[in-house]
Amino acid sequence: MRVTATLLLVAMAGLFVITQGMLGANPAWGYVHAFAEAAMVGGLADWFAVTALFRHPLGIPIPHTAIIPENKDRIADTMAVFLRSNFLTPVVVARRMREMNVARAAGDFLKRSGESGEGRFRAGAGELMVELLESLDPDRLGLQVKAGLARQAEKINVAPLLGQMLEAAIADDRHRPLIDGLIRWAGLALEDNEDMVRDMVQQRANSLIRWAGLDGRIANSVLDGLYRLLAEVLVDPQHPLRRKVEEGLQKLARDLQHDPATRAKVEAMKNDLLANPAVSAWWMGVWERIRHALIDTIRDPGRALGGQLGSSLSELGETLRSDPALQLQVNRFARRTLVGVVNRYGEQIVGLVSTTVKGWDARTVTGRIEGAVGRDLQFIRINGTLVGGLVGVVIHAVTRFI
Repeated sequence: MRVTATLLLVAMAGLFVITQGMLGANPAWGYVHAFAEAAMVGGLADWFAVTALFRHPLGIPIPHTAIIPENKDRIADTMAVFLRSNFLTPVVVARRMREMNVARAAGDFLKRSGESGEGRFRAGAGELMVELLESLDPDRLGLQVKAGLARQAEKINVAPLLGQMLEAAIADDRHRPLIDGLIRWAGLALEDNEDMVRDMVQQRANSLIRWAGLDGRIANSVLDGLYRLLAEVLVDPQHPLRRKVEEGLQKLARDLQHDPATRAKVEAMKNDLLANPAVSAWWMGVWERIRHALIDTIRDPGRALGGQLGSSLSELGETLRSDPALQLQVNRFARRTLVGVVNRYGEQIVGLVSTTVKGWDARTVTGRIEGAVGRDLQFIRINGTLVGGLVGVVIHAVTRFI
């Protein structure tokens, strides 16, 4: 397409030279001559405009040319700010999480796990334990057990444990499915906000780009580039962006273990969960099933309790799937947790984009953007040549009959 646009410009120059000596032969040659002359002007002007976006025309350092290479770092920062302001914000994440039913998904998982459970309790404690369990008031016993577990849970620092688990998961590469899920979520978020992306790019385009009609194409190129980048990160385990995300997860693991502010927030969320009435009601139901299961097992040590536990898991999963109040509490907890992570670590996540683009050399940035826009750049030159020629014909006609 670049060759085609250049040959068209050369053809207009040749036509201009040929018709120069035929102007007196017939008035029609004047229109052809005017078309060729204006087409050359339009083609050269659009060639200059297109070239000035990516490099200095003819290698001459004319001011306000090579716009993209000269502003590479600013473009990187703008992309990072755009992502931070429009995607990784508590409002956007909360809205996206509000559309997801985490509790129902957990219920589906527990129900499947419960239906396939094969665990067995093979030890019994004797008839004395049975009598003890049957003689105690079930409600009081359940409340006492719950209170004891709550006291023990309050003493446990959950944040360091979570940090160690995350650190171990990263060491064993078990965190990669989570990163893949985040990448897919980012792709869905970008797909849902394509119009906003185009508006943002067009609003930030300078007058030269808008005059050349490139703002829309550049917006499409930015979207294509982001989709391509997400796809590359998804399929390439060694992609720099993926490594940056892993560094962010490693920092989160360290903060959970050593940062007092992070640990305090996790402890506050844990205490809120323990004090939730829905959790208390759920625990009482679980406790009753556990109590009856223990009694049955003690009386019949050879009986498999795997079915009981599987049934309990299935019932718990069914409760999560069908209880709107419990779903509301669990989903709210999950939403607050993820919003807190985004609010605290959003800057580091979007910083991956800025750091990566800044790390590219100017030729890489130019090549990727120019390759993404592709044929449309040369169609701008072709259209400029043809439109310029038509304008030249109109001007010639007007001047001839005035």
